[in-house]
Amino acid sequence: MKKALKVCFMGTPEFAVSSLAKINSSEHEIVGVVTAIDKQAGRGRKINQSEVKKYAIENGLPVYQPSNLKSDEFLEQIKKMNPDVIVVVAFRMLPKVIWNYPKFGTFNLHASLLPKYRGAAPIHWAIINGEKETGVTTFFIDEEIDTGKIILNKKQPISEEDKLGSLYKKLMVIGSDLVIETLNLITNDGKKLNVKSQYINEDVPSAPKLTRENTKINWNNSAKEIYNFVRGLNPFPLAWTQLSEKGEQIQIKIYGATYQITEHNKRPGEIDLEKKRLGVYVNNGIIYIEELKAEGKRKMNIADFLNGYQLSNDAVFV
Repeated sequence: MKKALKVCFMGTPEFAVSSLAKINSSEHEIVGVVTAIDKQAGRGRKINQSEVKKYAIENGLPVYQPSNLKSDEFLEQIKKMNPDVIVVVAFRMLPKVIWNYPKFGTFNLHASLLPKYRGAAPIHWAIINGEKETGVTTFFIDEEIDTGKIILNKKQPISEEDKLGSLYKKLMVIGSDLVIETLNLITNDGKKLNVKSQYINEDVPSAPKLTRENTKINWNNSAKEIYNFVRGLNPFPLAWTQLSEKGEQIQIKIYGATYQITEHNKRPGEIDLEKKRLGVYVNNGIIYIEELKAEGKRKMNIADFLNGYQLSNDAVFV
């Protein structure tokens, strides 16, 4: 049976594999998989392949790994594939000569309800900002980043207990479903899709790249804000802080925390040790750290940390 659409898929991480697998098991034909070049990592400089490449090889799909997306060589590869549509999930920015080539265009799956949370880290920032819902969006790529016309979207509630890891998996699943819905819509309607332009507004929250500076905990924030910050960065890249005592500072990465709203007269960052619990005072309550990793040490729960590390009276988080 003839496949409905010839698809060139572009993606790199685990998040993209779910969509690639869904397309591969659908009526659509994958004519090529484009992913990042292999990289050396670790002390042994072992060659690491992207998750998308691993899946493609295991399933006999043709793989392309261009180092230069603007090269004539890559354009020729696209022409040989001759895709009806390009599907992009967690990949690099494409030159116009590539995304404009297929007759039905190129669409991207983004892990937010656009125009909210355009940028590199939409799942992280939705949790950090305390959103109650987010979602996934498919949109046609244009010259700017995450600004193209919206094709479809699907909402996903964010629970109080969701961390980055759990929400990531939920969006990965509904995102792959939305990719298939979008391909089927293109199959049926071609270029007559009822797409919607994005409203550009400075007040719409964005999702900038995560850096060392914007992943450090500010103990002057409220307990709920810090709780959201920690869970929005777990399991990667992790919220971090510094433990200061005896004139020295140790970097601490925090995996898990709870919070309590309560009145007190302590300064933000002061420590409360009670019954093997490590509390940190903030403006309107206490953050209780449950799991952490001290610099040069392994990840451990708070009981193990306190058993092996005697905090002095002047210890404070900064």
